[in-house]
Amino acid sequence: MQLRIFTEPQMGATYDDLLAVARRTEETGFDAFFRSDHYLTMGGDGLPGPTDAWVTLAGLARETSRIRLGTLMTAATFRLPGPLAISVAQVDQMSGGRVELGIGSGWFAEEHSAYGIPFPELGERFDRYEEQLAVVTGLWNTPVGETFDFAGTHYQLTGSPALPKPVQPGGVPVLVGGTGKRRTPRLAARYAAEFNVPFASAEDNARLFAGVRDACTEVGRDPADLVYSSALVVCVGRDDAEVARRAAAIGRDPDELRANGVAGTPAEAVETLGRYAEAGATRVYLQVLDLADLDHLDLVAAEVAPQLG
Repeated sequence: MQLRIFTEPQMGATYDDLLAVARRTEETGFDAFFRSDHYLTMGGDGLPGPTDAWVTLAGLARETSRIRLGTLMTAATFRLPGPLAISVAQVDQMSGGRVELGIGSGWFAEEHSAYGIPFPELGERFDRYEEQLAVVTGLWNTPVGETFDFAGTHYQLTGSPALPKPVQPGGVPVLVGGTGKRRTPRLAARYAAEFNVPFASAEDNARLFAGVRDACTEVGRDPADLVYSSALVVCVGRDDAEVARRAAAIGRDPDELRANGVAGTPAEAVETLGRYAEAGATRVYLQVLDLADLDHLDLVAAEVAPQLG
């Protein structure tokens, strides 16, 4: 099982804070550094304010050398699909081919009203999301020297040179995630390299993974082509006192974290991750909420990751 570090900088973080976490992520052997794509805090004052996901990843692309970099998830409401494809392809080149694009329909209404971003009803957001997936992947997969056209309801492209191309052959890996029962599995089967389930039980993960496998079969795609992953909050300590201290630092209860995340002693964390592996997850994104606690990453890297095989 691969472990990736996942951050929520809208809760209050500078680029330098994120750089410190990314560097420790690389130094301690984790597979990747991912961040959310939000413009408004979901609690507290959020100081010093939000950072842009793709500006951040462009900077980290030049200041790291091994780890994968990506979003969990970029909101399709924030950017037009053509410029998004250009930005992600550029960051892929800047990183030497280490970027992944997690993209979703967008859900947090307040951040849209706070920064003047249109926020259509759910049905239209999902329609736009589907068109964005088609445009972004279509631009990347168009052979050099040919043009790309798209006649959608919300986006139209005519004679696009479909440049620049990502460094990675076939384009940047796309992550689709969520708990939808119908459209989400279909989009994952059609466009995604990875399907992610956020903050759900192992049982729910198994059920949702099965839905995506069924959707793959329906469209003639081998379900094993996809990576199946989970996202879970992490709070690990050497003993109960350290777990309690880390839980208090993020305003959470240790028992609640044990029930809903990867929490407790290293042995407890390994046991929890084992249940998600049995559910079908081969990759887990550990949501790190206290970005100043770099010792937390050291502990997970030293005492949890080696036991996962």
